[in-house]
Amino acid sequence: MDFIDYKRLYELSIIDKEKVFNEKECLIKEIDILNNKITLLTENLKKYTNNKTKKVYYEKNKEKIIEHIKNYNKEHKKDPEKIKEYNKRAYEKRKLKNINNL
Repeated sequence: MDFIDYKRLYELSIIDKEKVFNEKECLIKEIDILNNKITLLTENLKKYTNNKTKKVYYEKNKEKIIEHIKNYNKEHKKDPEKIKEYNKRAYEKRKLKNINNL
């Protein structure tokens, strides 16, 4: 007959339960830390992705921006020959791209 040491089995089961409980506590703490990091990062993202300020700026200064663009276009006129050359190159690139895709 085999002798079963119930006392030892009970101690081992308690030790296992404590290990599992400690692991759960550690995981819960880690989850809390990660959740805090997530909230901080989302707050930082909101600061950088807030488009309301840009929209308000452009709405308030719409006339100034349009004037600036008109003045820039008057001062920086492009040579018609260069425009033709650019268009020709772009056409050739599109043509090559279409040929390569077939």
